[in-house]
Amino acid sequence: MLLSLCLAASGFGLVLIYSATRYLDSNRSVIIQTVAIFLGVLVYIAMSSVDIELFVDRSWKLLLAFNLLFVLSTRVPGLGVSRGGNLSWIHIPGFPVDIQPAEIVKLTFILLLSWQCARLQERGKNISSIPSVLQLGGHLLLMCGAIAVASGDFGMLLTYLLIFVFILWVAGVKKRWFLLGLGGAAGGVGLVAWLFTHSQQFHDRFSYILLRFTVVIDHLLGNPDTIQEQTLGKGMQQSRSILAIGSGQLTGHGYLQGIQTQSSSNWALNARSTDEIFAVCGEEFGLIGCVLLLLLLGAIILRCVWVARRACSPQSAYLVMGYAGMLLAQVGVNVAMCLYIFPVVGLTLPFISYGGSSIITMYAAMGMVSSVKMRSLPSWLRDRSKL
Repeated sequence: MLLSLCLAASGFGLVLIYSATRYLDSNRSVIIQTVAIFLGVLVYIAMSSVDIELFVDRSWKLLLAFNLLFVLSTRVPGLGVSRGGNLSWIHIPGFPVDIQPAEIVKLTFILLLSWQCARLQERGKNISSIPSVLQLGGHLLLMCGAIAVASGDFGMLLTYLLIFVFILWVAGVKKRWFLLGLGGAAGGVGLVAWLFTHSQQFHDRFSYILLRFTVVIDHLLGNPDTIQEQTLGKGMQQSRSILAIGSGQLTGHGYLQGIQTQSSSNWALNARSTDEIFAVCGEEFGLIGCVLLLLLLGAIILRCVWVARRACSPQSAYLVMGYAGMLLAQVGVNVAMCLYIFPVVGLTLPFISYGGSSIITMYAAMGMVSSVKMRSLPSWLRDRSKL
């Protein structure tokens, strides 16, 4: 069931990628994505045969070292590749596509975090105690610090944070810690605002980040006379996206008939095969196509939740819910970006957007979900309250 849903979503993605790249007169993106899906299925099958809990318990130190070193590999001279201002990819000579280390490390981060939560509980420690929360928070800060140093990819940092919150919520961390975290985030925003207004050096370095948030609140940035300049220079990607989605209305313009999707103009939809592929769906298939796409992705997430409820241990349950949270976070943020209600942070739509690292990572994650399903509790042991 899960593999069928993933293949259906990937097939829908291939249809959209072909349309989004047709104006380039090249099928390279479609071919690469097809190969990535094939490799992803192989990885899915391989991961579904691995006893995840046994593997992590024996190799957690190696996994942690791998996470840090692989993320920091973008800083190795000759390996790192910059795109969109972020040094998030590495290029291996002879390998046909670039690799995004932080995308792959999401899998092992969830593995380690779910193992850490279960280990704390197995030792009889209160997971909501200060020492436990500090240990868990330290893990998050270590990984986010490595990503910030390696690439400065804000979208990836946000994904890791949302995964962290999701797993800790499922693991039973008390609500007061989330409220404290929210308060700390508000204080951090206040500090950034103060520095932005009182420090010219900070203003010059981080103004482009703040601008991504500002343009969401004020699409014209307070100056209607310069709408063309403001739209092209700062909010173009999202303004084009929401225009494409709106023009599709209920049923869309038709496949391969999208006005912006098929245009090669500089004013047309940007990143249409990656970040803004949801806008391609909206323009050519309309509201009906967008709803069907979201239902398909929602079915994958719900299938993960179904597997988690039947997992043989809390660790496996946290692991599967972590992957469900990863999917939910990326779908929510990507769609919000396309609807111009969230800043552009470079997050792709799972199983749909073009990207070899992303598609293989998603299939690997679902393969681990399948592994948990194969080792789920029998029906007579599913009521854990009686264990």
